[in-house]
Amino acid sequence: MPTIQQLSKCVRSKNAGPFWVTIEIFCDNREHYDLLKRSPVVSAATVAELYHVPENQVKVFYMDNIMIIKFSYPRPFPSGYRYENDMHSGQQYVLLAERNV
Repeated sequence: MPTIQQLSKCVRSKNAGPFWVTIEIFCDNREHYDLLKRSPVVSAATVAELYHVPENQVKVFYMDNIMIIKFSYPRPFPSGYRYENDMHSGQQYVLLAERNV
């Protein structure tokens, strides 16, 4: 079974302000985009489980015209917090990208 990363052109994460993280899945063909969009693994429930946030706080955006799936969820601590280990949220995508579809 392929992973999300194998079916996408790029998966990345970043800050969406000091209190939110955004993960974006970029696809370069419609077949892979549609497959990921329909997959139960590419969902708010999976993001909630992986990042330990309530599912009802995960926002999901499907940008069909540019084939991007975006998830936003609240950070456990604000960016720059004393014990923060990924201030820019640049490494957060890995857990989701490695999931099998």
